[in-house]
Amino acid sequence: MTDWEREREDEAAVGHGSEYGGPGHPEEDARFHGERHPLARMIAIGVGAALIGIAITLLIDWFPAQGDTAADQIDTVYDVLLICSVPVFVLVMTIAIYSVVRFRAKPGDMGDGPPIHGNTRLEIIWVTIPFLMVTALAAYGWIVLDDIEAKKPNELVVQVTGQQFAWSFEYPEQRVSSTELVLPEGRPIDFRIRSRDVVHSFWVPEFRLKSDAVPGLTTKIRLTPDGVGRYQVVCAELCGIGHSTMRQLVRVVPPPAFNAWLDRRRQADGGGGGGGGGGGQAAADGEAVFNENGCGSCHTLSEAGTNGTVGPDLDNISQADRAYIEESIVDPNADVVQGFPRDVMPGNFREQLSPQQLDALVKYLLEAQK
Repeated sequence: MTDWEREREDEAAVGHGSEYGGPGHPEEDARFHGERHPLARMIAIGVGAALIGIAITLLIDWFPAQGDTAADQIDTVYDVLLICSVPVFVLVMTIAIYSVVRFRAKPGDMGDGPPIHGNTRLEIIWVTIPFLMVTALAAYGWIVLDDIEAKKPNELVVQVTGQQFAWSFEYPEQRVSSTELVLPEGRPIDFRIRSRDVVHSFWVPEFRLKSDAVPGLTTKIRLTPDGVGRYQVVCAELCGIGHSTMRQLVRVVPPPAFNAWLDRRRQADGGGGGGGGGGGQAAADGEAVFNENGCGSCHTLSEAGTNGTVGPDLDNISQADRAYIEESIVDPNADVVQGFPRDVMPGNFREQLSPQQLDALVKYLLEAQK
């Protein structure tokens, strides 16, 4: 006979039995029988808590306004995930907390718990049910995403390029580029997303869908904007010191307004910045270059209405001469302003900007100092 068995036998002999009481003690005996099946009580508490949790999560407005035809389907997927996951989480936590509180060791009890064997049937059940739930949810999510991203007629291809810390957009079939994302209402969009430097994540919360922009790869998402309005492109991947400022305007407009915008962009792209124009024309062209290349996301410039703080304040350029400003644009690490980090501003503007655009931008910044 082991020490544990001898100890239990002694306790039974004096009428104490287990921690719930033993034979010959009516109050302890009733307590013992009342707690014979604590699992039922735990499940009842867990089910009640789960129902309350589901009600609360479904009442919370998790998302902004819907901005495309896929948003409703995605919101429904999210609700289904909540309905399935909240009860599992609440039930497991309820049983765990109840067990910790109800069956904790009494003060001074330094003995081992009774040796028990696991319940094989219960273990099979609690592995099988979550497996079936996860499999069903994965299949459901795949079906919804496959339907959303199916190729549609009359798609508009938009190439999205992320770089620290700005977005730019090209419409290859229309031969138009812009740093403002303008989309026609009701027309399917095929986004082709890439990065010039590090990993970014292209996300418009109202559209719900998002995709990483990975150097060397082109990722894709498809959606159909169905609400005229203004939204924002947000980078959802920590990409550097200016990550929080990496936002760009999105406008969804009626198709006629979109076509008119395309015409204006073609004229602007074709007009160039002619280096010898008058001050007013140079300033107008320079402002377009400034805005279209996302300069305002990092710099403050009152003339352009921007207030970025990642880079130096362009309202107070330390050396307001042409050579210094041009060098700061094409070789930003050559003379970094004290207090600001190196390698934040892209170093490829010499290749990205034409000589006319660079000239117009420099003149625009010089004019802004007057």
